[in-house]
Amino acid sequence: QVQFVESGGGLVQPGGSLRLSCAASGFSFSAYAMNWYRQAPGKARELIASVTRSGSTITTVDSVKGRFTASRDNTKNTVYLQMNSLRPEDTAVYYCKRVGDLNDNWGQGTQVTVSS
Repeated sequence: QVQFVESGGGLVQPGGSLRLSCAASGFSFSAYAMNWYRQAPGKARELIASVTRSGSTITTVDSVKGRFTASRDNTKNTVYLQMNSLRPEDTAVYYCKRVGDLNDNWGQGTQVTVSS
């Protein structure tokens, strides 16, 4: 059974940093690129970054470029999202999923709140 378990969210002040983790299971982790998504209140879920099988970051949203970095540890079946210079508009629930997975197997997500 494919599963994704996100963690590491919390309340942080503007300008602060957080590192999110996502533990994946039920598939050959190293064979897949992985995506990070977020869903802000009242908005649709959006793809914000990807990490390739080799560990390179691809950011897909201009607002996070230069601030967010995705990485992975294939020995731990885990992907990470390092978020720096956080802004109030980064407030959202963050999720991960493998690239190309169209099943409704989202994890519970991890809440990030950026507020003073």
